[in-house]
Amino acid sequence: MSAFDADWLRRRFAAGVEYEPATVGDGHLWGRPDDIRPAAVLVPVVAREDKLSILLTKRTAHLHDHAGQISFPGGRFEEGDHSLEHTALRETGEEIGLHRERIEVLGELNPYVTISGYRVIPVVALVHAPFELELDQFEVAEVFELPLGLLLDPANHARHSVIYRGKERQYYALPYGPHYIWGATAGMLMNFYRFLTR
Repeated sequence: MSAFDADWLRRRFAAGVEYEPATVGDGHLWGRPDDIRPAAVLVPVVAREDKLSILLTKRTAHLHDHAGQISFPGGRFEEGDHSLEHTALRETGEEIGLHRERIEVLGELNPYVTISGYRVIPVVALVHAPFELELDQFEVAEVFELPLGLLLDPANHARHSVIYRGKERQYYALPYGPHYIWGATAGMLMNFYRFLTR
């Protein structure tokens, strides 16, 4: 039995672990506070036997925003949503067809402010196998799983900087096989890493 199993993850959240986030995002550098809108994503941790992995999506190439990028299922808060947790679960159902009964919500990570002007709440949940997915073909090109062990190894973490609209942006990246995870998704993964290793 791995030390990093579903029960271990439940205990981390039940204990109310406090941690210093690796990043809070940098969307506030380009937008006014009043313009930042609420959103939520699901951080789906797949529990298979004694191994955990993180389910991620690759966005389709034709989308106007973040085309082809790696992301969590999620989106902006809508009027009919009861909470940001509801937003994350609703969007997950719409994007990848993951049924609610396979999802066990554990808790939330620190908010992350994106360059596109969203204050994103990452909602962490266990996803119990077996499960079936039905992808929204317009938004989602594919799904894949990132082994938790890869995230827990600091050798896989990279940090870069770039000049954007005259200001320096710093961002994290986690390459995995053919996938390049960067930006907001990598930033939230790094916060998850900080939470797990605190």
